[in-house]
Amino acid sequence: MSQPVRLVIHITTLPGRGKEQIAAFEEIAPLVRAEEGCLQYDLHQVLDAPDRFVLLERWASEEALAAHDASPHMIAADAASPAFRAGPATVVKLVPDPLA
Repeated sequence: MSQPVRLVIHITTLPGRGKEQIAAFEEIAPLVRAEEGCLQYDLHQVLDAPDRFVLLERWASEEALAAHDASPHMIAADAASPAFRAGPATVVKLVPDPLA
């Protein structure tokens, strides 16, 4: 298996639609956290910006992340998110271990 994978995902919703992002996350989070290889799946709202979010993900391997991306619940979530998101999420993949 490959090394662990860390992702930082920036999400912006349409103005006033942040609560829909939170509701969607609350629905899908238990499913994702139960996936094999999911080590972290946490949504944070940006302080003083109710329509901006950061999702922190950590996966045991690239294979676990690929399985997550192909899961039926993620495909459905990705199809539903344009209704309340301002655009595609920005995904930042980090090196597995801190530098210092």
